[in-house]
Amino acid sequence: MSEPMILRVRLSVPLKEVHHALTDPGELRVWLAEHAEVDLPDRYEFWGRYTPEGDAPHQRLLHADDHTLRFSWLLGGEETTTEFRLEEESGDSTILTLSQSHFDFQEAISGTGVRGVLQTFWGLSIANLADHLHGRPIGPKVDFTATVLRGEVDIAAPAEVIFDSLTDSDKATEWFGHPIGIEPYVGGRFAMGGLDDNPHPAKIIELTPGRSLSVDWGPVGVVSWELEESGGKTRLTFVQSGFDTANPPYAAWGGWLSGIFELRRYHELSDWRPIWLQVA
Repeated sequence: MSEPMILRVRLSVPLKEVHHALTDPGELRVWLAEHAEVDLPDRYEFWGRYTPEGDAPHQRLLHADDHTLRFSWLLGGEETTTEFRLEEESGDSTILTLSQSHFDFQEAISGTGVRGVLQTFWGLSIANLADHLHGRPIGPKVDFTATVLRGEVDIAAPAEVIFDSLTDSDKATEWFGHPIGIEPYVGGRFAMGGLDDNPHPAKIIELTPGRSLSVDWGPVGVVSWELEESGGKTRLTFVQSGFDTANPPYAAWGGWLSGIFELRRYHELSDWRPIWLQVA
């Protein structure tokens, strides 16, 4: 078994509020899952279309206290383990650490197994948890029953400014939290990891300045952004298309959605800083 996948995030609310959002079924139905039922210390379950293999609840509670929540989760025939650990940083700041076993990066790349979605599933879920706790609108979740991958988010910034953040390498690297190299013209490269470190970059196939951008990622399809400004805000419509509908790229879609929500925070928060923390 591989090493556990670990995510750490700073949430600017007291520990009790984070714990409540993690353990109250009504709260879970807002930021995590379509359906949730909790009865501590005996039951912790979530399921539905926003959950991998969400036809029924597949979780079994292992441990719960004021700082730790641990449960097993049957995925792809394997008993995985998920743990949330809370640490009070100050009276109004909490560090949440999530540990998830049985994540395989190669499964995420190839799309050959359901456990390959775990990193972006939890990344997107925690991003939604952060927005929920901070009183901000929840964004779209991954629908694991859908073959059409489309989402919309309203951002309180001009379209031209947002477009610049989508096409400028330094700005995209800043809000996405990972090096991105972009040649902002049709035929240009769009390279995760940077232009010098990605031998197989995606290709920009459509670009209308201030308005739209489409990038061809090969087997996982074409990713398109379209911006429409109205009433002091910009609606960003985000679509992934051209993939094998028998095997939708849910892992990649979840990663892009999580990034788009960080793009919204990047433009709307005057004191913006990434919510994600380095894992030691």
